Amino acid sequence: MENNHSTSRKLAMAVIAIITWFALLLQLKLSLGTTTTTGFSTAKTITNFFSYFTILSNLLVAISFTSALLFPSSKPGSFFNKISFQTAIAVYIFIVGLVYNLVLRQIWTPTGWQLVADNLLHVMVPILYVFYWMIYTATKKLFWKDLFPWLIFPAFYLAYSLLRGPVANWYPYPFLDVVTFGFGKVAINSLFVLVAFVVTGLAAIA
Repeated sequence: MENNHSTSRKLAMAVIAIITWFALLLQLKLSLGTTTTTGFSTAKTITNFFSYFTILSNLLVAISFTSALLFPSSKPGSFFNKISFQTAIAVYIFIVGLVYNLVLRQIWTPTGWQLVADNLLHVMVPILYVFYWMIYTATKKLFWKDLFPWLIFPAFYLAYSLLRGPVANWYPYPFLDVVTFGFGKVAINSLFVLVAFVVTGLAAIA
């Protein structure tokens, strides 16, 4: 029974990793194809690509599962297999799906391959990963103190986005655009997102 559980877990990890890598590479290709319309250089387009929380969270999913599957005995493989790290990713990718589908989906209407990439990154991968976490990880023990390290990544991401925004004249998400909304509104928006991270993290631990 345990071998069957281990096999199904590895199969789930492999399927999710393949889907996530495909979605990331597809979105990168689509982003690089927009340079003529945006006027951005290839370097800036790639930097912008890696400046989305969505991309970084999906990248964590892909890298963690790939490392855990291919190099389970290595330090990265062991680290990515830790319940605390997998739960942190579950929190991040859940927030990706939540914020996009509640706040951002209505502001644009992607079509074609962009629609495919959009739904893979914001719907399919979050759903698959959270289900994976619920089936294979959530039965293990977590501690309330685990929440605080999970908030470091979102905090650094927020700081990076706000510092880079004025320099690059570009913000990854409208609710972080200080030029348009001002620091006060962006601070309130950021607070709401922080609360979502905290509540989701506490729910995962509970």
